[in-house]
Amino acid sequence: MTVGAGRRRITLSGSVVGAALVALDGTVLTVVQPTMQRDLDASFEQVQWTSTGYLIAVASLLVLAGRLGDRYGHRRVFAVGILGFGAVSAAIGLAPDIGWVIALRVVQGVFGALLQPATLGMLRAAFPPDRLGMPIALRISAIGLAAAAGPLVGGALAAPFGWRAVFFLNVVPAVVIGLLVLAVRGPEPVEGAGKRLDLPGACLLAVTLACLVHTLVGVPEPGGAATAAGACATVVTGVVFVRHERRTRFPLVPPEVLGPVAVASALGVLVCASAVLFGALFTGVYFLQGVLGLDPFHSALRALPGPAAMVLGAPVAAVLLRRHGPRRTTAVAMSLLGLGALVLSRLDRASGVTAVGVAFLLVGAGFGAVMVAATAVVVRGAPAEHAGVAGGLQQTAMNVGPVLGVAAATTLMSLGAPGGGPVSTGVSVSATGSTLTVLAAVAAVGVLLAAALPGRSGALLPGRSGAVRPGPGRTAEAGAPGGDNVSYACSKLVYGGDGGGEND
Repeated sequence: MTVGAGRRRITLSGSVVGAALVALDGTVLTVVQPTMQRDLDASFEQVQWTSTGYLIAVASLLVLAGRLGDRYGHRRVFAVGILGFGAVSAAIGLAPDIGWVIALRVVQGVFGALLQPATLGMLRAAFPPDRLGMPIALRISAIGLAAAAGPLVGGALAAPFGWRAVFFLNVVPAVVIGLLVLAVRGPEPVEGAGKRLDLPGACLLAVTLACLVHTLVGVPEPGGAATAAGACATVVTGVVFVRHERRTRFPLVPPEVLGPVAVASALGVLVCASAVLFGALFTGVYFLQGVLGLDPFHSALRALPGPAAMVLGAPVAAVLLRRHGPRRTTAVAMSLLGLGALVLSRLDRASGVTAVGVAFLLVGAGFGAVMVAATAVVVRGAPAEHAGVAGGLQQTAMNVGPVLGVAAATTLMSLGAPGGGPVSTGVSVSATGSTLTVLAAVAAVGVLLAAALPGRSGALLPGRSGAVRPGPGRTAEAGAPGGDNVSYACSKLVYGGDGGGEND
């Protein structure tokens, strides 16, 4: 498969801009939600659903969106996703009340789900396997930069023009890049037309993931009946989905994709890493503002080494991956992430700028490298015709992990709050310290899972069965994390906020 240099540049631009737009959209929303609540006379719970509804829509449809890209072409699916994303953004800016905003955010989540796996699929089709690392590393850096700029851009627009202005921000870039990608006529792997789309499986998986995300979001809330019911629904629909996939002739998730042990382990690593990151950010923001008494701006300055390490470290991680392979790179990166959580857990009221900065630096550097290495195993470990499903699974893990991490951190901190009440009633050093210690233990689980990844001499070269097998003199290339959650991570570090956990 040969793709000209000009087409590769356009494809790379589309992937980077598309991912950056989603990142920017997610972070500017965190800035304008209080203003939106006042202007629309909405409750806090309603405003939270502008984020939660989007998250549920994205998480439940990513794998199906990847399958659609495999079947009909990633370029077409990307164009539909980014054009629809921009159009719905404009509609949100014109919404008359909070009900319309919530509904349109759910629709925007559908287009976001179409967009995200396609960015990986397009790069997989345009670049040779041994040159994928740096383009996807650049995509990661662009996500981080857009996320870091989001709060500033959102604040600058919302102050003079109101909250609606931020939703018009990405309309023109979305239309331009969508039409430009459509104009590129390049070859890409498309799944055989004789294979039917597994709609029952898609519905079962969507319901399972929607129940899972909704349950995790509600874990910190008082009362356990709803959480127990959600957990039961998740288990039941999950079991039915697995039974269906084993029996159907054309499963939504082919065994070639999820069969190799390395791929399943890499997905577990992604869940662990994103859970640790978001749990640490949630707890860290409360420590900086609740224990040290810093305002959001000075909290952002203390934590700035974190997003800087993620942005600048992605290209470095791609080089390290080529030299040392996924196993060693991932194990070291997860160790750095866990060490960062441990350093954060040892901070107290006397901790200075250097100690806080080093802790966030370790967290950011470790997370960025894990995303590059583990995603490489997932995306490159699948046959090219299933690249979309592989990308959908990767980003599903990147959506479930953060919700799990924030839910765990909220619950643990609530147990350590005065009287065992809500986190908002008070924050103590012991509560943040014990929570971060548990998160460091989760990172240790990720280190153990990394042992199943290919070593330096193993290349992620998919065969007909999709197994990971060795290749002469080559190692795996880099992948990319789900843009929404990386964007939210950077925004939490840069903007601070109230410590709530919700993403992209």
